[in-house]
This record gives sequence, C-alpha cells and structure tokens, in this order.
Amino acid sequence: MDIAHASASALAPARAPAHDLTPSRASRTPARPAVGDVHVWFVRPPRPGHVPRSPGADAGTASDSGPSAADSGLSAAELRRAAPDSGLLTPGSGLSSPDSGLSAAELRRAASFARAGDGDVYATAHAALRRLLGGYLGRPPAGLTFVREPCPGCSGPHGRPAVVQTDDAPALHFSLAHSRGLVAVAVAPRVIGVDVERLPSTGTVEACARALHTRERAELAAVPPEERQAYFGRLWTRKEAYLKALGTGLSRHPRIDYLGADLRRRPARWTVLDLPAGPEHTAAVAVDGARPDRVTVRWLPVHRPGDGPAAPEPAYAGTTDRSPR
Repeated sequence: MDIAHASASALAPARAPAHDLTPSRASRTPARPAVGDVHVWFVRPPRPGHVPRSPGADAGTASDSGPSAADSGLSAAELRRAAPDSGLLTPGSGLSSPDSGLSAAELRRAASFARAGDGDVYATAHAALRRLLGGYLGRPPAGLTFVREPCPGCSGPHGRPAVVQTDDAPALHFSLAHSRGLVAVAVAPRVIGVDVERLPSTGTVEACARALHTRERAELAAVPPEERQAYFGRLWTRKEAYLKALGTGLSRHPRIDYLGADLRRRPARWTVLDLPAGPEHTAAVAVDGARPDRVTVRWLPVHRPGDGPAAPEPAYAGTTDRSPR
C-alpha cells in the first residue's frame, strides 16, 4: 500500500521512519477517490480568538445535535494552494466568507459551546467538511444534506453520518474528527472512520488504560515509560476510528475489540491504519474490507483576517510508506 503526502510541514509522528521526499505538484482535486483509494485531509483550526459568526443555510448537519458557528479558518487562496484547480472554491468565496455553508443547526451548535475556541474548532471542522464534500460531489456546500444511517446495534437513527447524493454515482463515504489543534476529514468509496487525538498526558494514559482490551493493556505496560503517551494515542485513535466506521461509536465498549500491534488479532473484515499527523497528534483510519491501495494525506494551511501575512506557498512533496499499520 502507498501513502502519498502533500504538506507544508513534517508529517511523520515520533519514531516514524524517515521518508525520501520527491517534489511534486499536488494532484487536481477533489476527483472522487478511486476504488481502493482513501483521501485524508488535515486542517488546523484557527488560533483562539474572535471569529465572526455568519449566517448559514438551513440544511442537514453531519453531527448528532448539529454543528456550529463560524469562520472555517481557511482563506480561498490557501485552499486553492493546497488543492490547485480543485473546484473546492470559486473566486471570491472561501470558508472565512459569510457563505460558510454551515446550516442553521450547525451555527446554533457552534454558538452553544461554553468556550469560544471549541465552537471555532467545531465550525472549522464542519465548514471544511461541507467544502470538501461539495467539491467532490459538484454541489454548493450549503446545499448538502446529512442523514444518519441505522445504528448496527439497535437500528435507531444514530449510526454513521452520510451525505445525501442526488446522482447515480457510487456512494461517497466520509468521516470527520477533531481534537485540540487539528481536524481530520477522510473520504472513500467504502465505509470509513477516522480519528485524531492530541497526545495524552501521562495522567490520561493511566486513567484510560483500564478501558483498553486486555492484550492492549499488556502491550502498553511493556512499552518504555517515555513512549507510552504516543503508544496509547495510537491505540486509542485506531479504536475510535474503527468504532466510528462500525457505526456504534463508544456505545460499544472500547475493551471489546483488539486494535493492538498483532494484525492477526484485529477485527476480521476491517483494515485499520495509523496516519502521520505531526508531532503533537496521533491519527488513524479504518475501512471496511481489504487494505487500501493508496492513502493520500493532504494538509490545508490556515489563515484568518487579522492573523497577519498569509503563510508562504507550501512546498508539495510526494512520499511512500510501504509499512503502515
């Protein structure tokens, strides 16, 4: 399996092998991922501070209680630089414009957070999701409607989120995750789940390790103390990505399924892979079926009005990692 990257920053997590980077142009996106392909987009939310709220269309939302409030943190120029000729944005638009595409429910959800920064992250995530899916589907972000698939456990209307498609093309599946400082959107032609987490504190590792599978706890205990935070982060993101792809989320106890280092013991029929998410986060993606032929990871830089000069043009690079887990 190949993992191709386009990034303005180092992608490899701690202890990842060095990569031979070959400069290349980012591909024209967002063409739908081919069979066997997975697309992952990382977005850094805006820095804490005031983000102007904007009206949104009254469309469906991709979250349980609806998404959020505000500016996405991405300018039109930067998103075009990250995905040249993508069709994600038209001239003069942009995630930070009033036309964020967020629904009224999403705006209410973002405004409901006690901390403004949390609402900003939520809004960034859902505005980016709408722009990306709108680009893939050739539809305006505000025109997208989201629904919930039946829960695999109880058949209730709270399973995986899905976007309503109006054409006869194969279904486009997606998953959204965000943690402090990073948003992840994964897209594929088959069921998918993604998770991203900021590296946990040692206290969090100690408190949450009891929720792991028995074999996972044994593996964690065998890791040198200085490596346990990163190791636990990888375990937990695999677990959440898998449970999101399964459609249950954490309503299924994380102790049930093994997502440790022994690939033979992982859930049958599913593939779970670690993703390079920089030095402060861990991330993973889970897909239904065989290993993807190719996972493409792209980073979108962030710039808001008032942040000062925009970041310089990122240097794109392609890389291949033939031993992801």
